[in-house]
Amino acid sequence: MADQSIVSALILGLIEGLTEFIPVSSTGHILLAGHFLGFKSPGNTFAVLIQLGAILAILSVYAAKLLRIAFALPSSPEARRFVISVLIAFLPAAVIGALAHDFIKTVLFETPMLICIVLIVGGVILYVIDRLPLQPRYTDAMKYPPSLAFKIGLCQCLAMIPGTSRSGATIAGALLMGTDKRSAAEFSFFLAMPTMVGAFALDLYKNRDALSSDDLLVIGVGFIAAFIAGLFVVRSLLDFVSRRGFTLFAIWRIVVGTLGLIALLIWG
Repeated sequence: MADQSIVSALILGLIEGLTEFIPVSSTGHILLAGHFLGFKSPGNTFAVLIQLGAILAILSVYAAKLLRIAFALPSSPEARRFVISVLIAFLPAAVIGALAHDFIKTVLFETPMLICIVLIVGGVILYVIDRLPLQPRYTDAMKYPPSLAFKIGLCQCLAMIPGTSRSGATIAGALLMGTDKRSAAEFSFFLAMPTMVGAFALDLYKNRDALSSDDLLVIGVGFIAAFIAGLFVVRSLLDFVSRRGFTLFAIWRIVVGTLGLIALLIWG
């Protein structure tokens, strides 16, 4: 059973790393895969805790840029405005996530049918947005005004419904508000850092008494897998969406959601 859990954790960790930063909902994929693998974790905390691997992946890729921003803070108004914009965008999810944490984990995370439906609906919305003849006004994530950042942060709150996708909600919202695809994806990367760290810390605190040493081993395996897969995605995603857009991810969501629905209706 322990070996089976480790194999499941490895699979789910790879899924987390491959899907966290693309608009397909990593949490939705992990919860559905865990459902069909028969994988359970205390308080459904595995899906959040292995995000640490994805967090470290994006931090390692953006380490040089983050250091440049940090060193520029005392002298650069642009650097200060960017950091403030990211924190403003993070604030809505921080407040709502803390208030609704128990409902999200005990109700929404336990409803595979809802996840499949949201995957399909979100895929259709993303496909339509990707096809709209939008004229971008903002092409540099570092120069997004705080007001735009706050609105993107409100869009991120939709991702508390599993299957929505944090990156999908922020990118789709940003595109509709006048950004180009590359900068929308990059701002989503930066917004992911405080959001995922906050979610990780809150979940670890809430479930600190429910985790055992065996759980930590399984989470560690998922963490390593998520880190390796996340490195690959972060390094390649911006160039991909600049050339191809988000249609592939929209189709993927619809296919996965439809197959999930079929599987749930057949096997439960």
